[in-house]
Amino acid sequence: MHTDLFNGGLMEKRQASSFYPHFQLDERPTVDKLVGLFNNLVFKHESLLTDFLDPGQREILKIIVGNEAFLQDFGGYLNSEKRRVYLSEEWENFRTTDFQVQAFEIQYPTKFYKLTHSSILGTLANSGIKTDTFGDIITDGHGKWQFFAKKELQSYFEEQIVRIGKSKVKLQPISFKEVLVPEDDSIEKVEIVSSLRLDAILAGISKQSRTQLKTQIEDGTVKLNWHDIVNSNIMIKENDVISLRHFGRLQITSIASTRKGKFRVVLKLWQTKKKR
Repeated sequence: MHTDLFNGGLMEKRQASSFYPHFQLDERPTVDKLVGLFNNLVFKHESLLTDFLDPGQREILKIIVGNEAFLQDFGGYLNSEKRRVYLSEEWENFRTTDFQVQAFEIQYPTKFYKLTHSSILGTLANSGIKTDTFGDIITDGHGKWQFFAKKELQSYFEEQIVRIGKSKVKLQPISFKEVLVPEDDSIEKVEIVSSLRLDAILAGISKQSRTQLKTQIEDGTVKLNWHDIVNSNIMIKENDVISLRHFGRLQITSIASTRKGKFRVVLKLWQTKKKR
């Protein structure tokens, strides 16, 4: 009989429906999938490797697992956003190669073409595979582009991705030692706001009205910490990450009160690049 290492009791099967109240309706498929993975671990007692998960999905997985399993993740480089995760009942010293992540460099005629994050993402997403089969897309800001994918699909990527936009490309598998240091094209901004409500923060940054933003939030175009939200009244705190479709993403780095009863919010902003 197998017992877990944390509380001396049997690992118990999870019911996906018990987690539904914690998340939005459209996150239920993710909850279902991740509960299924945990239950496989319970039944098989074998370590399991996930597809690429974003930070919001990894947070859901942590809530589902609780303290009954170990989670280790890797996405190809330090501070990667999307990562593959190992679930194991006992601690294992996984190496980076165990995560089955393959790094690719995109070779193309840089003198004649300019690739963008959106053009690469669009090509990968429309190539007949799911978006959780590949991870981050990174650049050095000088024309060099790399991305990460499931090693199990290496030959598929090499054979199927031969053109991005108008440019012919070749995907060159590279080692982790060849992975570049990603360009950080964020800018720091300071906003003075009267409220720490989500819609007030976004109104100050995007220069849209709170009424407009309330509509966008209700339409599902805003994410908080990679989770879908529909409530504009949520209060924002330090380290929160907010994304607004077609505008960009921001991370709150500090919040301080002013003498006049308002709030000084310092943030990093990654604004969506407009197509030329």
